[in-house]
Amino acid sequence: MKKFIALVLAVMMMATLMVGCGNSASSTPASSGAASSTPAASEPAKDEVVTFVYAEVNPLDTIVGQTDTAFKEKVEELSGGTIKIDLQASGVLGSENDVLDTMLGGGGTIDMSRISAFALTSYGAEKSKLLSIPYTFVGREHYWNFVNSELAPEFLQEPSDIGLGVRGLFYGEEGFRHFFTTKPVNSIADLKGMKIRVSNDPVMVGMVEGLGASATVVAFNELYSALQTGVVDGAEQPIANYKSNAFPEVAANLILDGHTLGAIQVIITDEAWNKLSAEQQGYMTEAAKYASDFNKKLSEDAENKVLEELKADGVNVVEVTDKAPWQEACKDVIASATKGSEELYQKIVDMQ
Repeated sequence: MKKFIALVLAVMMMATLMVGCGNSASSTPASSGAASSTPAASEPAKDEVVTFVYAEVNPLDTIVGQTDTAFKEKVEELSGGTIKIDLQASGVLGSENDVLDTMLGGGGTIDMSRISAFALTSYGAEKSKLLSIPYTFVGREHYWNFVNSELAPEFLQEPSDIGLGVRGLFYGEEGFRHFFTTKPVNSIADLKGMKIRVSNDPVMVGMVEGLGASATVVAFNELYSALQTGVVDGAEQPIANYKSNAFPEVAANLILDGHTLGAIQVIITDEAWNKLSAEQQGYMTEAAKYASDFNKKLSEDAENKVLEELKADGVNVVEVTDKAPWQEACKDVIASATKGSEELYQKIVDMQ
């Protein structure tokens, strides 16, 4: 009897041990698997699809539009489709200032945009202002020396550093900016008293007034009708944008003063950037480098081609052989805009 009882107890003990081992084997991997598959709250899973709305004021066939498309396609390729770019061009989301107000306001409806590099000047980005100083860049090579310098990332990061809620991804350019008018302009003297459209930027306003004209703020998407109706007598744009927006139809006079290089940058909201995993941010950075290189190769060839087309179409094109008088006329706005940043500005100037 005692042997029987001992046998029963031994069997029960073995069963208990087997159940306990079974529970341990099934629960441990489950716990481990949950920990490894659940991402941190701030970092989405690698395969999570993120879609960003990207605003562009110009048509897609322009230099900037083609650069936008190159970035979109590359980032979607690199990310395997986990990052999608909803590219909205031709100003359908509003003017550049409208887009910036939306992005900086934190509404979340626009995540990215291609903007003029100096557009953030009005919002307190002091470093960006230095890229819009008249007659700073003597040529394209000078500008690209800056883009590839150690200063460029510092400039791109400035908007985020000062709390604007956006950051730059990369720089590019759309050619030198020139004045175009409804009546011929052959010299600085001819600009006197003319109403020239500008964006809401103090450097641009100061430059136009320094040249003797009257600066008039008009939204870009209203510029064609403003020229047509006489609200303004002229404006300034890179050559390719001048043609692609049909401005020769209403202002067929172009004077090649090249007052500033049309420096551009692509920005993204900090909110959108923080939705990406570290790996996805890497894809964005790699696509940014690709798009910047693409832009560099495209811009000069496209500009030269468009200029020849404009001449063939009968646009009155005036060359400026001596820019010294133009620069002298802008000396006050140059001094004012670089005040307090003279050393930093000089670094840019010296990159030529």
